[in-house]
Amino acid sequence: GFVVGHAGLYQALAMFAVAYFIIGMTVLSVCAIATNGALDAGGAYYMISRALGPEFGGSIGIMFFLANVCGSALYILGLVEAVVDSFGIPPGQKAGAGVHVLPQSYWYELLYGTVLLALCLLVCLVGASIYAKATFLIFLIVAGVLGTILVSFFATRPIGVPIRLPHFNGSETENGSFTGFSLATLRDNLGGGYGVDYTTGQMMSFSSVFAVMFNGCTGIMAGSNMSGDLKRPSYSIPRGTISAVLFTYLVYNLLAFLMCATCNRTLLQKDYGFLRDISIFPPLVTVGIYAATLSAAMSNLIGASRILYALARDDLFGRALALAKKTSASGNPVMAVILSWLVVQLVLFSGKLNTIAGVVTTFFLLVYATVNLACLALEWASAPNFRPTFRYFTWHTCLLGIAGCCVMMFLISPVSASVSLGFLLLLLLALHYLSPSSTWGYISQALIFHQVRKYLLMLDVRKDHVKFWRPQMLLMVQNPRGSARLIDFVNDLKKSGLYVLGHVELQDLDMLPSDPLQPQQDSWLSLVDKLNVKAFVSLTLAPSVRHGVRQLLFTSGLGGMRPNTLVLGFYDDAAPQDGLAQHPAFTSTREEVPLGFPPLRAPAAPKLLSAREYVGIVADALKMLRNVLLARQLESLDKAWELRRAASPPPAIHVWPVNLLRPDSARYADTCSLFLLQMACVLNMARAWRRARLRLFLCVEAGTMPHAQEEKLRQLLKDLRIQAQIQLVPWDAVTHLHWQTRRGPLGGPAPAGTEEEEEGAVNFPANTTQVSDEYVCAANKLILEQSPAPAVRFLYLPRPPADTSLYPLYLHQLELLTRGLGPTVLVHGVSAVTSTQL
Repeated sequence: GFVVGHAGLYQALAMFAVAYFIIGMTVLSVCAIATNGALDAGGAYYMISRALGPEFGGSIGIMFFLANVCGSALYILGLVEAVVDSFGIPPGQKAGAGVHVLPQSYWYELLYGTVLLALCLLVCLVGASIYAKATFLIFLIVAGVLGTILVSFFATRPIGVPIRLPHFNGSETENGSFTGFSLATLRDNLGGGYGVDYTTGQMMSFSSVFAVMFNGCTGIMAGSNMSGDLKRPSYSIPRGTISAVLFTYLVYNLLAFLMCATCNRTLLQKDYGFLRDISIFPPLVTVGIYAATLSAAMSNLIGASRILYALARDDLFGRALALAKKTSASGNPVMAVILSWLVVQLVLFSGKLNTIAGVVTTFFLLVYATVNLACLALEWASAPNFRPTFRYFTWHTCLLGIAGCCVMMFLISPVSASVSLGFLLLLLLALHYLSPSSTWGYISQALIFHQVRKYLLMLDVRKDHVKFWRPQMLLMVQNPRGSARLIDFVNDLKKSGLYVLGHVELQDLDMLPSDPLQPQQDSWLSLVDKLNVKAFVSLTLAPSVRHGVRQLLFTSGLGGMRPNTLVLGFYDDAAPQDGLAQHPAFTSTREEVPLGFPPLRAPAAPKLLSAREYVGIVADALKMLRNVLLARQLESLDKAWELRRAASPPPAIHVWPVNLLRPDSARYADTCSLFLLQMACVLNMARAWRRARLRLFLCVEAGTMPHAQEEKLRQLLKDLRIQAQIQLVPWDAVTHLHWQTRRGPLGGPAPAGTEEEEEGAVNFPANTTQVSDEYVCAANKLILEQSPAPAVRFLYLPRPPADTSLYPLYLHQLELLTRGLGPTVLVHGVSAVTSTQL
């Protein structure tokens, strides 16, 4: 009557259609989730938490608990309103006039609500079985009352109904009328005629009427909330919920039409209990109203208690809800019921029914939207295990349900909707950072997998362009205990590219009962989390390190995301240091270092690979067109101290883009030099290295027009948009040693045809035989003389010689060149990585 009186028949039918469209879409989602596996206590909370994870589940669980609590208070207040209408003493009259014996005031009505709520509490404390019997009895009563009301519309003759309305100086009387079936009455009631709600004194509108009406449709979760008490929830919830929705929709529409055709607007707007006046047996209507509201109040109270119990049992809020876990001997969560009752009692202090209707509706709509979101996520994730037996839904119905809920939320009350969303967001953030990890499975992982697979298929290597090149690193790690700072450093070098930590385990699977890498995987992943590096982990078994690195270079990555750069630690005789224990990730949090990694190799113990095999790995990578980085003494790089010191000048990155082991063919613009420049620039672009300054060293000889070379290099840097300070370094004294001592492998003249003049030639240069140790030491000294000492140096890495017998000599010269330089990266690039195009 309230809805039809204010909104008229057309708008009332539209409200019912919109409301039932929203809850219809939601019911389809509920049925789909409910038939996709075993349900436990908690209803919608259980569905959402197991589908969307603990953050969404916990936050929506709290909001659904509050929605049910407010809903229970709402129905108790509605019942009090009905009781006062029937038995309350009218304003200005004395007690004892007929059945009107109950005093009316805020505190008296609060007392009546408390008594009725205590009755609901008593039923819920006994348990679900008595509640089920009570609600079935109430269902029979309400069905009987509805039957008598339908008969009354046809059997009752036209009558006038005097209506007493509260007024500031007593009361005033208006006359409503029941006209029987009348075309004129129907015409008068077709359009809207919003007036003042006599219980609150507020002017009604479409949104405020819809908010009150929608509370009559929120019972769709009553069955779901009892999921833990049902014998076969997957069978009962779809059938019970759908039949209830269809039944109530038909009843509401039928009642709306009958009221519009028989009651004038004054009666509908000014007397919400008018059905008693037109009934053939008025006391039965009163019993029906009491039964319906009491049933709804009990349903919401028991639903709220089950949600609270499920939240407590899942330990999402820790000790805050520990009390709600306690149950009776029969398994009834009595403490959750009592806590829910206390919260409902607090809400009762708000007083008027329509005051909290908007808040309750907003909360319910938010929960319904999230149920639809859970079903949508499960459908879009396309997980093979999502195969509900209820198939009458698609992602379209889920999307329509979400859109309908969100639109109606903001139409009803923009303020309530905004506050509810803000509260939801706060709960999400709090649970994300504070709640323990769950074993329920995260739908986000399934959705991410689905999308990543789709985009990886779209990532076409044939469309790669140098403008969009980025480093994709494969860092080989023998033991993370000795490589923590190197792992951190390479993370800064990757520039949003792929980063893979590779490890080779020297074992033979034929001789083992099971894969030894699986138990190690968790230790490596924990390490990645603790060091806060954005890296994947790739472990392999191989008979030798070289074979293992080949495997990883061939197989690491997927589609267009494959490593293009191999990073190795330097091969020398330095004793490995356990840098993991001193790493800030462990020293700041006082956490133990992961125990899954073996202790470091003792200095006297043999190495796992020889010098020849180490250089062979470099040669293999270059043959496979992978860039190579060799990192020496990176464990001595204290990045936090270097980059956060307040002293001036800021830390420097020294770049030597010339091949120091081949001074006779020094060039600054070959592929390798440009790659070296690019890597130094990428490091400088990382957030932690932005204070650092690039210093580029231009080695010049007398009589070679150094200023012309400097200007040419400056123009190159300008074209490449690299900001660096150029420093001229005379190196005549160093190159003099080279020309003076240049020899062949056996001390004779250098053999012809060993020099590689053309860029990209297939044969390796044999320049290792053309420079002496004295020259290399002089070059090392030249590098050391450039002060102040930098945070890190980038040097040109020559290609290994074609003759594998010269590998040890090649490695010896690299060791001499980088001896005592501190953190140093030797770089060899094989691919074009710089672009001057827009």
